[in-house]
Amino acid sequence: MRIIFMGTPEFAVPTLTEIVSAGHEVVAVYTRAPKPAGRGQAERKSPVHEAAEGFGIPVMTPKSLRNEAEQIAFAAFDADVAVVVAYGLILPKPILEAPRLGCLNLHGSLLPRWRGAAPIQRAVLAGDARTGAMVMQMDEGLDTGPVALVDEMPIGPDMTTGELHDRMMLVGADLVGRALAALERGSLTFTPQAEEGVSYASKIDKAESRIDWSKPAAEVHNLIRGMSPFPGAWFELDLGGQVTRVKAIRSTIGSGHGAPGTILPDLTIACGAGAVRLVTVQREGKAAMDAPTFLRGAGPLPERAR
Repeated sequence: MRIIFMGTPEFAVPTLTEIVSAGHEVVAVYTRAPKPAGRGQAERKSPVHEAAEGFGIPVMTPKSLRNEAEQIAFAAFDADVAVVVAYGLILPKPILEAPRLGCLNLHGSLLPRWRGAAPIQRAVLAGDARTGAMVMQMDEGLDTGPVALVDEMPIGPDMTTGELHDRMMLVGADLVGRALAALERGSLTFTPQAEEGVSYASKIDKAESRIDWSKPAAEVHNLIRGMSPFPGAWFELDLGGQVTRVKAIRSTIGSGHGAPGTILPDLTIACGAGAVRLVTVQREGKAAMDAPTFLRGAGPLPERAR
């Protein structure tokens, strides 16, 4: 089939690779425009942009798809279908209707739960026990279209967003491949989403990432794994008379109790109810390290984290 692929981050690259490997003709890739990055603020292409150039596919980087000229250019590719994976721009009605078979979207949740921008992180932050990848037909709503294929997966009690992301992007790529094969055969069917259980996955705000030790241990643990690896849940320690920011990269539910923030053995920290044991941490300006390594180098710890 003639396919337009629309995506931006690393999460979308395996799906583009799957589509190319299946022998489809990717007539164009749409991705976000290069952005200044790094110390020199040189413009950096998105992971999808770089992958598309490696495949020799034309790359389009419009700032918006709302103007008529961009919509005419999109329609001129005469695509059978568009595949959208974490693209980052709103698709107006003329774009959604331009491909002969519409636009398919890979979404990282069990819709209608976690519609929106950050479904993987929100599922971990909420302590969900399961999630999944879904291929859906896009409409003008926010992730409201009918669903074609679903691949469910468990979320382990200590699984981080990074681990779930990496698993989801491979499962999702395979799911899109199967959806396109069924679409080509004319056997892909769609089921409307349930009207109950709708929730929204708003973008992650860095202000959410500070740990509040007065919260229950389960909530603190979910924050740590939900914010790992980015932006990273953090707290402060007074080390040698200097207040130092420490990121908690990995944790598990610990044992012991005390006033919230009390530092217990093995870098376990008391919470409002229960305790969390920090497994991997990152001191400001240092590399991530396991708890024993951190404890050897940190010197005497204060009584409480803050």
